[in-house]
Amino acid sequence: MEKKLKIGIIGTGSISESHIHAYRKNPNVEVYAFCDIKEERLKEMGEKYGVTRLYTDKDIMLRELPELDAVSVCTWNSQHAPCTIAALQAGKHVLCEKPMATSAKEAEEMKKAAEESGKLLMVGFVRRFGNDCAIVKDFIDHDYFGDLYYAKATYLRRNGSPGGWFGDKKMSAGGPLIDLGVHVIDLTRYLLGNPKPVSVYGAVFHKLGDRRELKDKKGYTASSATGKEEFNVEDLATAMIRYDNGAVVSVEASFSLNIKQDEGKIELFGTKAGAKLDPELELYSQQNGYMNNVQLCMPTALSFDGLFEQEINHYIDCLVHGTPCKAPAEDGITLMKILDAIYESASTGHEVVIA
Repeated sequence: MEKKLKIGIIGTGSISESHIHAYRKNPNVEVYAFCDIKEERLKEMGEKYGVTRLYTDKDIMLRELPELDAVSVCTWNSQHAPCTIAALQAGKHVLCEKPMATSAKEAEEMKKAAEESGKLLMVGFVRRFGNDCAIVKDFIDHDYFGDLYYAKATYLRRNGSPGGWFGDKKMSAGGPLIDLGVHVIDLTRYLLGNPKPVSVYGAVFHKLGDRRELKDKKGYTASSATGKEEFNVEDLATAMIRYDNGAVVSVEASFSLNIKQDEGKIELFGTKAGAKLDPELELYSQQNGYMNNVQLCMPTALSFDGLFEQEINHYIDCLVHGTPCKAPAEDGITLMKILDAIYESASTGHEVVIA
């Protein structure tokens, strides 16, 4: 490829650095421009990565840089839709960080903008690109598990509210469910073959808050955190999701919970075998009339080394070679329908049917 794709980054907070590092390793890409409403952070990132085209207004950037080919949208959640739609309407391809939007309605508007512009809109479901996902998917594709009918997904932090905008519902649209739960809900749905959700029952809790009074260090802190921000989102969420193929998934996600240690675990249960990623992969089956447990000799825990590179490389491959997108807008809409339904169910106390 002779011409390098010119990439813009909208939102230069913590997650943007994972995108930037990955883009810089791709030979077909030039990290071309940054945009952030916080001028101090923008200048800091520009100096760090040698980017001189710096903007505090996305519309000005999109208007002044017609040569931009594509962008990554790495803003807080409430700006995913407006920034993505603006970029698509300006003729740019978009990789939008998860969650795709703050509602399914917004997500559908984003997909419509992509269709009208003829540009690619990919959603940042990065767990789909993990080494652990690839291994489990290989076993699934070879019918190791038989009929997968139940799964459990947990993403629990004992004291892990990131601070910053994450706890302000106006910007985040929710707490650990929309921030952490979206990862494991999407991963389990992807491994189950992307079935259609038909109903959910959910509950959320506002019990422990963000535990800012604790002296213990947070496991993850947002780049914008000051310790004085609003915190009005749930600190724990739980749900049961039913799919059209009969499969059911149980989900738990927390920022604050009285547990011994943080937990990120995926469990799959099939008619021939089961599996657990915690974080190493273990397989449970039967052989020669006996139950057996299998642990692979190779590393199987999720490795963040190369994770975003695989996602970004796929995005660029889609743009350069027309490779079918592994995380299309349609899947982002479905996830938003699930999240909307969980929050609605939590509010009403009843099951919500998804049309």
